[in-house]
Amino acid sequence: MLKLSVLAAQIKPNKGDYRANLSQIGKIFAQIRESAIDVDVLTLPETAMSGYFLEGGVREVARTKEEIFAELNAQYLEHGPDRSLDIVVGFYEQWERKYYNSCLYATLGTGEGVDTPKIVHVHRKFFLPTYGVFDEKRFVSRGRTIDSFTTRFGQVKAAVLICEDAWHSITPMIAALKGAQILYIVSASPARGFGEVLIGNVSQWKQLVYNIAAEHNIWVIQTGLVGFEGGKGFVGCSLVVDPFAVTRLEGPVGKEALLHAEVDLDDVSVARATSPMLADLEANLADVRREIDQIERTGRV
Repeated sequence: MLKLSVLAAQIKPNKGDYRANLSQIGKIFAQIRESAIDVDVLTLPETAMSGYFLEGGVREVARTKEEIFAELNAQYLEHGPDRSLDIVVGFYEQWERKYYNSCLYATLGTGEGVDTPKIVHVHRKFFLPTYGVFDEKRFVSRGRTIDSFTTRFGQVKAAVLICEDAWHSITPMIAALKGAQILYIVSASPARGFGEVLIGNVSQWKQLVYNIAAEHNIWVIQTGLVGFEGGKGFVGCSLVVDPFAVTRLEGPVGKEALLHAEVDLDDVSVARATSPMLADLEANLADVRREIDQIERTGRV
């Protein structure tokens, strides 16, 4: 039996203040040290290192993945407990002379072997929104790949998506087909679609995460930004949904929170044996690929 202790940090960053946000994460490390919980993975939202609506200010806060990793690890060594920690954190990245909306997955600490501090994976946002209040394509380049990666936890494979990536059903499908058992989604979702009972995109996020977990029998941990930037308020409403599509945790709307969840990886095997949706997709993958190739050839997109 393999269980992971995951802490989702639904936080409000200081817009454009990289140093203040780095310090804020250091305080979360200290809270982990002072608590009685042995946390294996800490997840933070999209652009947690800077805030989201920066437009041309992206270049002022963008860092290389090596810089982000080194400074986070220094913070962890100063403030965190004496054990390794994996971290999932969104940031604006400078890579190969371009800027990206990225998410780092790394192992922090002083361990050896599988616990050696290192950059494990960087996901660069695949789908950049350009509608409503969004205009990401003006300021960052888009990523070109969706990959799964092996973590230090007994060959457990994970994947990362950033906000709109998860709104396209094909992206979690690719992650699951590439072996992911845990999908980390980081988001910065401004409130919209106000109704009598619930903010529209909160209900949409709940449905999206439910659908991903149900179709692919995968753990989904979605961590949302909160706070206000330029009059636009981020909803938060982080979610932890298990491979049976049961919501285990739900963060508050618009408020900072730390959400702790126990993730049992054996649930993935049981759920996939009970409802073999992913196996059915794998069996029909050649035909699915032919259909997509035909659409591309004929231009019917």
